[in-house]
Amino acid sequence: MAQAESNPGNVYTLESVRKGLVRQEDTIVYGLIDRARFPLNSHTYEENYSKIPGFCGSLVEFVVQNTEAVQAKAGRYQNPEENAFFPEHFPLSIVPSYPFTQILHPGAASININKSIWKKYFDELLPILVASGGDGNYAQTAASDLSLLQAISRRIHYGKFVAEVKFRESPQDYEPLIRAKDREGLMKLLTFESVEEMVRKRVEKKAMVFGQDVGLNGDDEKKVKRKFDPSVASRSYQKWIIPLTKEVQVEYLLRRLD
Repeated sequence: MAQAESNPGNVYTLESVRKGLVRQEDTIVYGLIDRARFPLNSHTYEENYSKIPGFCGSLVEFVVQNTEAVQAKAGRYQNPEENAFFPEHFPLSIVPSYPFTQILHPGAASININKSIWKKYFDELLPILVASGGDGNYAQTAASDLSLLQAISRRIHYGKFVAEVKFRESPQDYEPLIRAKDREGLMKLLTFESVEEMVRKRVEKKAMVFGQDVGLNGDDEKKVKRKFDPSVASRSYQKWIIPLTKEVQVEYLLRRLD
């Protein structure tokens, strides 16, 4: 876990990881705002449109793979919070490794659900976030997609840290379910509907505040122009981000006693 940003002082408690999740909400909301300023720009995602020499794939795949390769060289993926979308294309890091505090079980490294995140992002989130049509800003669109995808992925895979802290605080609750490979029981133990509802409401409120065009005339809030529909932020948490985070937690816990 990144010492400077996610957990100053290397103190891992349920409260500290919850604060980390709250901070990541801001990043995701700003990412939604940034992506919403472009229309769909469907050519960004069409393999036959880009026709990049020596590369087979869409423009967004080209941008993501090459950006991740550069970031891998710079050591980004040495941080256990980071999970790449195309790890199979990784070069080795060329910078000295940083001694991140290792609190996760070694099996955590094998948990990467970015393929599911990728599919849900393009198939389900984008259609309700952006306007149809195109404006030609395909490279900028791909870069915006990458930033938002990385923020969402970081938040979902942060479930590994949440699960570890929960396990350490109450191992007697988790061990029997883990040994029985009881996915349903673990999911039930990890689910707090009141907390999830609070998170959804907070995210939507942040989207309302961060996503408004600020004026100086004291306009009534009902007349305020917004950069995107705030309910999209709440829906993204309800339908994808929270469920996938719990999926990561369950997968992590099932490996915890190996």
